[in-house]
Amino acid sequence: MTTPIRIHTAATIMSTKLTALLHLVDPTLPIGGFNHSGGLETFVQQRIVNSRADLQEYVAVQLRQNWAHNDGAYVSLAYDAAAHGDLAALLKLDAKISANKAPREIREAAAKLGVRLLKIFARYENAPVLQDFQTAVTAKEAYGFYPLVFGLIAALGAHPKDETLTAFYYNAAVGAVTNGVKLIPLSQMDGQDILFELRLPIANAVADSLVPDENRLGAASIASDIRAMQHERLYTRLYMS
Repeated sequence: MTTPIRIHTAATIMSTKLTALLHLVDPTLPIGGFNHSGGLETFVQQRIVNSRADLQEYVAVQLRQNWAHNDGAYVSLAYDAAAHGDLAALLKLDAKISANKAPREIREAAAKLGVRLLKIFARYENAPVLQDFQTAVTAKEAYGFYPLVFGLIAALGAHPKDETLTAFYYNAAVGAVTNGVKLIPLSQMDGQDILFELRLPIANAVADSLVPDENRLGAASIASDIRAMQHERLYTRLYMS
């Protein structure tokens, strides 16, 4: 019996690319993302975020005032740099993230997550810019922050930029909502209702970061930075950041 020849149609190619993007944002990737709350744990302990409405507002504010000018913007810029094979630009962005992420736990978390993500996907990608970036990280010439690695891998996978950013923001929102549901606590249905309400804020964040305003690069929510710093000294903690 002969094996039938598989014809790779446009539909199967698109399906494979979608699977690759879903793999990149899979919350079960063994990179340790579930260990970090990004300072949300402090907000909850201080009773600033203690209801479904509070959690929804918290994530919406993060999308609008924080992630769109920080991690999301860096994903966008790393995507552009990778598309042009520009290692120097990636290294410059890496240095900027290091300088802009003031809270130690947040900075260290971004580096750990990025290095682990790079180890997973670099095995399947031979593009010189990715291999050179990994070499720089190994030589401690770069930290390998998560947003840069995410944008780099997505660009090399030829995922459309808008879809890449949508996936990135959705992943960040799901992580925050999941943590909030556990910490406050809320019901799982509350968490799903919040995600429904976040669809437009996610779309707005994508629009804001497709072409980042570099004058606002690194602009952060000061309240979030302060709570992230306070997290280091909480009496009890479930999360590493």
